[in-house]
Amino acid sequence: MKRFQALLIGLMIIFTCACAPAEVYADNEEENEKIQNSTEAAVEVSAPSAILMETSTGTVIFEKDADTARPPASVTKVMTMLLIFDAIEEGQIHLEDQVSVSEYAASMGGSQVFLEPGEVQTVDTMLKCIAVASANDACAAMAEYICGNEEEFVNRMNERAAGLGMENTHFVNCNGLDAEGHVISARDIALMSRELITKYPQVHDYSMIWMENITHTTKKGSSEFGLTNTNKLVRQYEYTTGLKTGSTGDAKFCISATAEKNGIELIAVVMGAENSKDRFADAVRMLNYGFGKCQLYTEESSDGLEPASVENGVKDTVEVRRAEPFSYLDTNGANINGIERTVKISKKIHAPLKEGDTVGNIIYTLDNSEIGRTAVVAAENIKEASFLDYLQDAAGQWML
Repeated sequence: MKRFQALLIGLMIIFTCACAPAEVYADNEEENEKIQNSTEAAVEVSAPSAILMETSTGTVIFEKDADTARPPASVTKVMTMLLIFDAIEEGQIHLEDQVSVSEYAASMGGSQVFLEPGEVQTVDTMLKCIAVASANDACAAMAEYICGNEEEFVNRMNERAAGLGMENTHFVNCNGLDAEGHVISARDIALMSRELITKYPQVHDYSMIWMENITHTTKKGSSEFGLTNTNKLVRQYEYTTGLKTGSTGDAKFCISATAEKNGIELIAVVMGAENSKDRFADAVRMLNYGFGKCQLYTEESSDGLEPASVENGVKDTVEVRRAEPFSYLDTNGANINGIERTVKISKKIHAPLKEGDTVGNIIYTLDNSEIGRTAVVAAENIKEASFLDYLQDAAGQWML
């Protein structure tokens, strides 16, 4: 009996020892996978919604509930400034234009620069008021100046948002005051911020102003008014380049923070933070995380591209160039110095050719895997050869 009991105990010990390591390994493997697949394990963000995006490629490096539509407060003004710069680019308005303030614009509450009805300011000054002091009255005045009324301007804001693929956005006003149905997601804020800073980098000249005075000139006379930037990162974070803060009762504390370090530009969006300090702290955590994780490979030059052979053209070759710069963002610690490129030109290129027609590709690989490509295009027009062209060419060959 004792021998049987001893044998039974021995078998149980062997069974336990054999099984235990397998259970521990499975638990560790599952935990490791969770850590590897979750950027939230690497970045601690207290706000309910946040996203970190690399600007040149649009790569999302970190996100937390980034598609929930929330009140954006004055971060709305990123889109307002985008439309102002659009209007300047199109020649509809100019920085030196004089903008008259209406009764409606002057009546805006919240953050403002206390514009008075009938007061006149330049577009340039209005942009400073919006970017630096988050002036709701200046936003309304610009909306009316560009579109005649705020409603039409807001329609244009929503159209612009749709064109950028902002799927969780609906604007109701141009300044971000709390209103039923005025919402946007963190991802959409990143998208419109990226559009603004890449298409109109001069916005940084406005959003990086720390303090500046403007002059109110009204029937009461002239007076100085001081603007102070609502984005404290301008002074507190050395890599800051902008962009826009916002806070209301419904939205709580939000920011779209842009920063650049060693040629890498990032956009950190925070929505719904409990207080201003948390908003800035969350943005800095994400930016530091991104700068520590990102390596950017870029190539813009067309150097090394040889002319391509053309059939049936007035010329036998065509000058070529890359269609656009190439960028690759690595976030895994790869050796980007090992990136190789291969130029592949179409074997048969027939005239006629127009400048910009695709004639091949530049293919980029890393560790024998393709990481991207950019088109090679004709850099000139090549007409199709006529019978007379062939005759003249033959005559020229005969003369030789």
